[in-house]
Amino acid sequence: MVNLLSTQPGCLCLAVFLFAILSYPAGADTRVAVLEFELNDLTLTTHTPQELERTASIKPLLQSALENAGDYEMVRVNMDVQTEYDSGFGYLFNHHDVAAELGGEFGAEYVVVGRVHKPSFLFSYLMAHLVDVRKKTLVGDYIIEVKGTQKEITTKGIETLARQIDKTINP
Repeated sequence: MVNLLSTQPGCLCLAVFLFAILSYPAGADTRVAVLEFELNDLTLTTHTPQELERTASIKPLLQSALENAGDYEMVRVNMDVQTEYDSGFGYLFNHHDVAAELGGEFGAEYVVVGRVHKPSFLFSYLMAHLVDVRKKTLVGDYIIEVKGTQKEITTKGIETLARQIDKTINP
């Protein structure tokens, strides 16, 4: 039997190295799938090209913000497969078990299902659910208010969302 704490040269270094590996944060390289966000536009001029473009930009911006917030591997979900799992507007947002099955098909540990809720021209909400794929349960419910439609404001809202998701996964 080897005594790692012996006075032999290198043994203490090996013990420190093994401790560092074993105590590496559990959230490292967490596999997260971010699904396309849905637009729930309640204004009189719904689904304008600008609003559709802003909504489409949220997924890649959130993926980038999560990669910057922690040690995450972004799982790419095939849009055709996402469409197969989605039975209509809000389905994946409201059915965490189905969102978990979708994420599991691509090897994700967590799935972010999101919606842009726009009740007014003046503000909107970035709404997101974080689903634990293994447990098939909702573990995070986030609402970020975004006032205005400027790209910079949307980006700040997404960065806030990424920080909140990171705090849920790595408390």
